[in-house]
Amino acid sequence: MPVTIPVIAVDGPSGVGKGLVTRWLAQRLPGWHRLDSGALYRILALAAHRRGIDLHDAPAVAALAPALDIRFAGTTEDDEGIWVDGQDWTHDVRRESTGALASMIAAALPVRAALLQRQRDFRQAPGLIADGRDMGTVVFPDAVLKVFMDASPQERAERRLKQLSAKGIQATLAPLCEEIRARDERDRSRSASPLKPADDAELLDTTGLSPEAVVSKVDLLLQRYRLV
Repeated sequence: MPVTIPVIAVDGPSGVGKGLVTRWLAQRLPGWHRLDSGALYRILALAAHRRGIDLHDAPAVAALAPALDIRFAGTTEDDEGIWVDGQDWTHDVRRESTGALASMIAAALPVRAALLQRQRDFRQAPGLIADGRDMGTVVFPDAVLKVFMDASPQERAERRLKQLSAKGIQATLAPLCEEIRARDERDRSRSASPLKPADDAELLDTTGLSPEAVVSKVDLLLQRYRLV
């Protein structure tokens, strides 16, 4: 029986506005579910770490994936929440230290295979908005709308600097920009699920665009694809 539940895949590197777009889509399409695939890796890494599992033991980390009860809530940046096994993990998952843990497991094939099914399990009626790096190419290749977002490394670094400053974290622009370039290179050149747009993806460069301009472009895509 063919899958009929629609998926909107929003892919791209960090700092391009995927969170902005997926939160807006959740407001625009009431009842649709959301998946932050990057957060899944952070959640799994943090859960394994808290259980004393060696993060280099990929099979052991992967075995934990099916047991976690994960829920994403909220449609704005202020009320966005991540719940794991009934507990609020929002702030812990977003910590820089958790990102470092996630990087230790993200390239492991057993982990990626385990989380692939977890990601597909989020596909529930009336529809799913999926945010990641390989949503349109690997996880949901049959998505009804695929958006691949990008922006210049310089602008993404400036956005990241503002975010860190707002949290009282000191940082400088040049190292952030270099870190973003290096991560992009790793993501684009990796053998497993490299960062790239699907052949049928709609490309959206957010460099120099205001949040209002970005969502306006996405709204036009919703209308073109008859999703509203």
